[in-house]
Amino acid sequence: MDAAKYIWMNGKFVNWDDAKVHVLSHTLHYGNGVIEGTKAYKTAKGYAIFRLNDHTKRLKESAKMTLIDIPYSIEEMNQAQIELVRKNEFTGDNVYIRPFAFLGYGIMGLFHKGAPVETIMSAWEWGAYLGEEGMKSGIKLKIASMTRPANTSNMGKAKAAANYLNSQMAKYEAVDCGYDEALLLDDQGYVAEASGASFFMVVEGKLVTPPTDNTLVSITQKTVIEIAQDMGIEVERRRITREEIYIADEAFLTGTAAEITPVRIVDAREIGSGSRGPITEQLQSTYFDIVFGRNAKYEHYLTYID
Repeated sequence: MDAAKYIWMNGKFVNWDDAKVHVLSHTLHYGNGVIEGTKAYKTAKGYAIFRLNDHTKRLKESAKMTLIDIPYSIEEMNQAQIELVRKNEFTGDNVYIRPFAFLGYGIMGLFHKGAPVETIMSAWEWGAYLGEEGMKSGIKLKIASMTRPANTSNMGKAKAAANYLNSQMAKYEAVDCGYDEALLLDDQGYVAEASGASFFMVVEGKLVTPPTDNTLVSITQKTVIEIAQDMGIEVERRRITREEIYIADEAFLTGTAAEITPVRIVDAREIGSGSRGPITEQLQSTYFDIVFGRNAKYEHYLTYID
C-alpha cells in the first residue's frame, strides 16, 4: 500500500511510521474493534469526502453494539478526517479513509471492561479495489462454500473487525479458485453480501437487492437505490437465491471500496452478455459524477476540504 505522511491517533497527528501499538493490545488477540471505510475524491473544487457524517455515525453505532466507548464525538472524528486529508497533501484522484477504534494494552482475558480505547484515522491513495479492468469489463464472482454467520451467532450489523475473518476466508477461497471476489449466502441459503460489498442484480429492467436482515447496513447500497429510483428504475428488496443470479440480465457489487463494480461471471456462468450491462453502466457513470462533484443534486453528500 502507499504510505501517507500522517495518521491521526488518539487526538494527535503522528508520522505514518510512528503509529504503533503494543503487541498485547486486547483487540489484536480477541478481535473486538470497529472499522469504517470512507472515501475522498478529487473534485474540481478540491478533495471532497463522500457521506462523511453517515460513515462516522455508523462507526459510533458499531462501537455501541460491541461495547466500545469511543471517547470522541461524531463531529470531532469528522473534523479529524477532514484535517487528515488536508494535512497529508494527497495528489491522486482517490483517497481511502480508514477510521478504526479498538481496545488497547492494559488487560488480558475475554472480559474487556477496563481496556483502553484507541481511536485511529488513517488515509492513503487507493485506486479501484477490484482493478480498473474489472470496473469496465466486470469481475468473476464465486459463491463461497461457507455462509455468512447467522444473526443469532454474531453482531452482524456491526462493522466489526472480528466479523471480517468470515469475509477473509471466503475471499481467499474465491481468489484461490481463480475468481476475483466471493459472494456469501446466509444460513437459509439466500444471498447475503460479498466479502466486503453489497450485491445487486438486474432482472427485466428492475433492480433487485437483498434486504438488510442478515447484512451490514450499507451506505453505498442506499445511495445506489436512491440514484436508481431518481432515474425511474424500479427497485425491489427481497431474498435472492443463487439460481436467480445465474439467469439475471446484469449484476454488480457496491461499496465504498468497490464503488460500483460489474459482475460478468458467477460460478462459471456468464451473466447476461458476459460484460458490463447498460443499467450497471448508467448507475456507475452517475455514481462517479456524484462523488467527483459533477452532479449538483447530490452535492449535499460531499464534504469539501477547504
